[in-house]
Amino acid sequence: MPVKTIAFQGEHGAFSESAALEYFGSHIQTLPCDTFEAVFEAVEQGKAEWGIIPIENSLAGSVHQNYDLLLSHALHIAGEYYLRIRHCLIGWPGAKIENLQKVISHPQALAQCRETLQRMGISRTEPVYDTAGAVRLLREHPDPTVAAIASRRAAEVYQMSILAEGIEDHAANFTRFLILSREAVAPPPSQSKTSIVFTLNNRPGALFRALSVFALREIDLAKIESRPLVGKPGEYLFYVDFFGSLADQVVHRALENLKEFAPMLRILGCYPFHPLPSS
Repeated sequence: MPVKTIAFQGEHGAFSESAALEYFGSHIQTLPCDTFEAVFEAVEQGKAEWGIIPIENSLAGSVHQNYDLLLSHALHIAGEYYLRIRHCLIGWPGAKIENLQKVISHPQALAQCRETLQRMGISRTEPVYDTAGAVRLLREHPDPTVAAIASRRAAEVYQMSILAEGIEDHAANFTRFLILSREAVAPPPSQSKTSIVFTLNNRPGALFRALSVFALREIDLAKIESRPLVGKPGEYLFYVDFFGSLADQVVHRALENLKEFAPMLRILGCYPFHPLPSS
C-alpha cells in the first residue's frame, strides 16, 4: 500500500504534525509547509493526498486565516480531529529552570503559558513563527539560558531535554483540526458533521431567517463564524457547522430552503464527527 503524504504548517514536531499522526496513524509521510496557504497548495497540486490545518483553539479562538483560505480554495473538508495541547518547556541537556533568562515560542503558546512562566520567575519571552521551529532555533543556537515551548514530540525530534511538562495555564486546551482533500468524501450515514458557508442580503432578520431553517428542523448547530466579505464593507460571510449528514433528507431540505434566500451557498464538507476528548 503506498504511503500517504499529509501536508501541515510548521516544522517537524509541530502540533499539527502530531494531530496528523494521531488521525492517520504512524504509517504516513508528513510534508512541512511554511504557511497555511502552502498547505492548501500542496494538496491542490498533488504534492500531498491530504492536508491538516488548525481551525480553532479552545483558549485562543478561531484561526481566521484558515476560514478565508477554505473559501478561496476548492478543497473539501474530509474530517476533523481534536488534539489535546500539552506544552513542554524544552531546553538544552543539563539546562536548569532557575538559570533560564528567556523563553521562545509561537505567540499563542507563550500566551497560553504566561501564568506558569511567571510562577517560574521567567518574564522575558520572544515570539517566533512556530512552536517546533522554536526548538529547532534552540538547537541551532546553543544557549542553556534559553528555552522553548513546544510539544514532547518536538523535543524528541530535535533531541532536546524536557525541563517541565504540562505548563499550559489551563488544562482544557484543545485545538480542532480539519482534514483537507481534493475530492469530497462520501457523506457518513450517522455521527457526522457538515460545514457550509453562505452570504445573505443585508436586510433586517436575514440571519434569523437563515438560522431558522435549521432550528425548525431541530438540526443542532455546532458553530457559527462570520467573516467580512472582501470588497463589500458591512457585508459578511457566515460559516456554519452543524450535526447531520448530507445523506439525511431533513438536512437536504434545510439547505434547499436556505438556497432560496442566500445569494451564495457552498458546502465545504460532510465528514465524520469527532467528539471532544476529556482533558
